Amino acid sequence: MPIPLKPASGWRHTCHTVIFEHDTPAGRAFDLCLLLAIVASVLTVMLDSVAGIRAQWGDLLTTLEWGFTLLFTVEYLLRVACVERPWRYVLSPLGVIDLLSILPTYLGLLLPQSIYYLSDIRVLRLLRVFRVLKLAGFLNAGSSITQALAASRRKITLFIYVMLMMAVVLGTLMYVIEGEANGFTSIPRGIYWAIVTLTTLGYGDLTPKTGLGQALAAVVTLMGYGILAVPTGIVTAEFARVRDDEARRRCPACNAAGHDGDALFCRRCGQRLPD
Repeated sequence: MPIPLKPASGWRHTCHTVIFEHDTPAGRAFDLCLLLAIVASVLTVMLDSVAGIRAQWGDLLTTLEWGFTLLFTVEYLLRVACVERPWRYVLSPLGVIDLLSILPTYLGLLLPQSIYYLSDIRVLRLLRVFRVLKLAGFLNAGSSITQALAASRRKITLFIYVMLMMAVVLGTLMYVIEGEANGFTSIPRGIYWAIVTLTTLGYGDLTPKTGLGQALAAVVTLMGYGILAVPTGIVTAEFARVRDDEARRRCPACNAAGHDGDALFCRRCGQRLPD
């Protein structure tokens, strides 16, 4: 996420330097403390979900969770206050995650208490660790994977569509063969069985009892093993293509990557790029 616009002076300028600028000593210390607080808060929620621990330490864990929530609330409000365009941060991916990470605790006061455990979503805030610790290589790898998935979306969509059609046909066949007496009480339930079997999950909560049904189940299971290789192959092929494109567009002088497809010169050193 690009750094939001920085105020020219005043406390907002100082606050922006600490909160958003990872290259300054204060900013780096703030981010490391924030990451530690996020880890501690996630562990608090996880421990609170264990009945034995909650029975003995429930009050302390609740106090800690509220403390972390108030801390993250103040941090979120400061982030909004110290940028020139607050909505740019609020609507950014990390801004949305920051907001969602504090809402469950407050919603737990109005809705069922179990929604409080959704506070664990704040573990996504640890995505900042890549920027804070300068792990740029991970970010570049993530960009390559994203491009490969985006390029594969039409083929994957077609694959899922075909899978759904097969599930409808196979689920209907199993409903006709097994019937309500063997647990296949409806076609949708048969479709559920077909999806679970095709994906090789095999929950075991719904199984055929007749010989013909079991034979069909064996065929569907074997089909599933072959079918699951299709999306993996699609994404792998696209990922290889993306990596090849990046290699071709890599500067021979400074090794910089990420150039546009129509770029003629390196964005970093100005060297002419290979065709």
